[in-house]
Amino acid sequence: MDMTSTLNISAAGMDAQSQRLRVVAENLANQDTTGSTPGADPYRRKTITFQNEVDRQSGVSTVKVQRIGQDMSDFETEYNPSHPAADARGYVKKPNVNTMVEVMDAHEAQRSYEANLNTLQATRSMMTRAIDLLK
Repeated sequence: MDMTSTLNISAAGMDAQSQRLRVVAENLANQDTTGSTPGADPYRRKTITFQNEVDRQSGVSTVKVQRIGQDMSDFETEYNPSHPAADARGYVKKPNVNTMVEVMDAHEAQRSYEANLNTLQATRSMMTRAIDLLK
């Protein structure tokens, strides 16, 4: 494996983790978004799925986002008959976003991103040193 392949692998990992952070940020931003009409569904938590991808030209395996889906778990309800989204019984559906899960996902994505960044920087440094030796 050459150093260019290493850079491509790290860049793919950084891209995947940055997309994961965007999904987490969207979930956190909408954790209190309820429906606007009686009985309407609130914001549904988004999920992200990764997959391995083999670059046929170089033969290396990288990661990419397979899809961004939705968490189909049940919504919690809260009794609040004065809310515009309350149903006939006075219950409002709350988003299925758990702040602790999102924060943990964000920390894991951040650590993975940083690991890929460190690998990229080390590879770039090695390439620079090799070029300096050839001068």
